[in-house]
Amino acid sequence: MYHWVEDKDFLTRAYHDCADLVNQLVQELKNYGIEARMNVVGSKKRNMITQNGNEPIDFDFNLLIENPNDYPNGKDLKEDIREAFDEVLSANGWGTCDDSTSALTTKQMVFKKGNQTPFSVDVCIVKEDRYGLHRLIHRKTGYVAFDQWYWNLVPNSHELWEKEDALKPDYWMEVRETYLGKKNLYLSRQQMDEHPSFNCYIEAVNEVYEKVRRGVL
Repeated sequence: MYHWVEDKDFLTRAYHDCADLVNQLVQELKNYGIEARMNVVGSKKRNMITQNGNEPIDFDFNLLIENPNDYPNGKDLKEDIREAFDEVLSANGWGTCDDSTSALTTKQMVFKKGNQTPFSVDVCIVKEDRYGLHRLIHRKTGYVAFDQWYWNLVPNSHELWEKEDALKPDYWMEVRETYLGKKNLYLSRQQMDEHPSFNCYIEAVNEVYEKVRRGVL
């Protein structure tokens, strides 16, 4: 079952290292002509970092691409970002990242002292338009020549940031508990692949926002 990570010292250290890597990636991408900014999923500042039992912790980040139209080919965009990320990781003593279906995933890191829970970074490549947020997907077929890269609209992500602002701070505890509940629900159904952390987060924000709008909360 998922639970909140309570070790604040560990969270501060691990989050700082992971966020620093992604911020360095944002700067490195400028050399590739890619304008981007970092957005944190279930962020530490919202006290929403979860762990499944004693398993490793994933720090999820969105890399929001601000000039996606300059890259009509999704494969080229992801490959350039992966190359830039590998350069940043190498400079910081990390191994190269893996290209998963919807993210770039680092190898696990463990602190030599203190809390030795393994942790890693997942970077999802996203863009935003009037319909909401779109995630860059790499659909793998087993044969690279037949793979597909495409933007997939994240359900119900329209005006997400505005809804966040409307719910903070009065209703944020409700968002946190709803988010945790959804992660454990999908875990029990073995549906986490279909409902990753960011989707659970969006569902929680929308659900609480609608309750507030209807006067239920």
